[in-house]
Amino acid sequence: MSEQTPEPGTVLYEDKLAGACHWSMHMRKGTSLRLIDVEGGANMGMLFYNPVNLLERYNAPDTLKCQHTFKLTKGNCLYSDMGRIFCSIVEDTVGWHETVCGNTTKAMVAEKWGEHSYQDYHNDWNQNGYNSFLVELAKYGLGKKDMAANLNLFSAVGVDEEGNMKFLEDNSKPGDYIELRFEMDTLVLMHTCPHPMNPAAEYPRKPVTYQIRQAAEVAADDYCLNLRPENQRGFQNNEIFHLGAGCCHD
Repeated sequence: MSEQTPEPGTVLYEDKLAGACHWSMHMRKGTSLRLIDVEGGANMGMLFYNPVNLLERYNAPDTLKCQHTFKLTKGNCLYSDMGRIFCSIVEDTVGWHETVCGNTTKAMVAEKWGEHSYQDYHNDWNQNGYNSFLVELAKYGLGKKDMAANLNLFSAVGVDEEGNMKFLEDNSKPGDYIELRFEMDTLVLMHTCPHPMNPAAEYPRKPVTYQIRQAAEVAADDYCLNLRPENQRGFQNNEIFHLGAGCCHD
């Protein structure tokens, strides 16, 4: 007797990623990942890979240009470099998540907030996003050459009239969340290190709660599917992939 599929929205697992930490996991097609900013002002760096073929990974330029946007919010899909959709943003109370500014590095963190090493500060050491991703990548036999431009969920960067980018403080409030519905099995890497443009005087340690939920099936009138004609082609590419053909359309 087969197990009954849980109702859509059912929380299957929940945990909290403390500030300045990193983690990775496999998300299955048909589940969603709800990320909740516990205190406000969080930053969640994320990368996505295809566990069947780790050469396929999140592509920031394609994600932005095919949906004609600079920011990510509800309705947007997150694309691989093969034209497939890793996941769709089905809920979002923040309204702006950026995917162009990259990660903090060890040198950047030391310059901004001081070099607090693990040997001296133990679990309160100042981690950086770049090395955090490298640690997670290594778990799957990947390294520096496999790093891609990452998401910075909960963070926003605006542009002034001269074209200068500026970090938008207080973009995310306590309790704000974003929910990603996975359209294919996906290896997810994430960290809670600060955004590289965060001007905070002290190293920010902002936790994020994550919930793995049962997702509803994608209906014909699905908002993400129909946001852009390009998204319809992306979902079609996923269908072909799941049939075993593995090709994609431009």
